[in-house]
Amino acid sequence: MKKIRNLKFVIRNYQRGMSYVELIVVLSIFATMSSIVVFNYDIFQAKIDIKNLVSDIAFKIVEAQKSSVSGKFPPTAQQSQLSSLGTISTWKPSYGIYIDLATDPKSFTYFTDLDQGDDYDISTCPGSLECLEKISITKGNIISRLDVFYTSAPTVAVSVSNVTILFKRPNSEAIINSSSGFTFPVSHFQITVTSPKSVSSVIKVYRSGRIQIN
Repeated sequence: MKKIRNLKFVIRNYQRGMSYVELIVVLSIFATMSSIVVFNYDIFQAKIDIKNLVSDIAFKIVEAQKSSVSGKFPPTAQQSQLSSLGTISTWKPSYGIYIDLATDPKSFTYFTDLDQGDDYDISTCPGSLECLEKISITKGNIISRLDVFYTSAPTVAVSVSNVTILFKRPNSEAIINSSSGFTFPVSHFQITVTSPKSVSSVIKVYRSGRIQIN
C-alpha cells in the first residue's frame, strides 16, 4: 500500500508542469541563443553583400577592359558628340570607371573617354557627354578607401580621394589616374568596400590589367 502511495506522488509531480523559475530559465536560454543566431546571420549576410558588391565593381572594370580591347563603338547618344570634339566617327573610344569618395562614396561611374584625355570629364549621369552609367551602392555599403601602391614600395598604401581606371585599345593594360597625381610609377591600385557591420573586402587592379578580389 505504501508503494502505491509513493507511485501516485511521483505521477503527481510529473503532471504538475514547469515552475515559473524553470520557465524563466528556459526562456532566457532561448532568447540568448536567438540573439546569437540573429547576430551571426547579420554578419553572414553582410559578408555576402560585400562579396556581391566587389564582384559588381570588378565586373564593370572587366567590362571596360573588354569593350576597349574589342573596339566597341559608343552608344548612339554619344556618337553625335564625337564630331564636336573633333574625333573621327570611326574612332573607338577608351572605357573605364571613375570613383570619387569626396563627392559620393556610395556610387561609381562607368564611362567612355570620348576626348582621349585618359580621364573622366565629370558630367550629368547617365546619358550626358562621357557618362554611360552611374551605379549606386545600396544596403548602407560604401567604398571606404582608395589606395595606390607604387612599384618602389608595393606594400605601402597611399590614400587618394578619387581614381580613374581606364583601358585604351589595343592594350589590355590599365591606365590609372587621380586628380591628386602619383609620385612614382604605380604597381597596383586597391579599392576597399565596407558594410555597416564593418565587414570589408578589396579589389586590386594591376597595371598589367589583372584584377583580383580579396
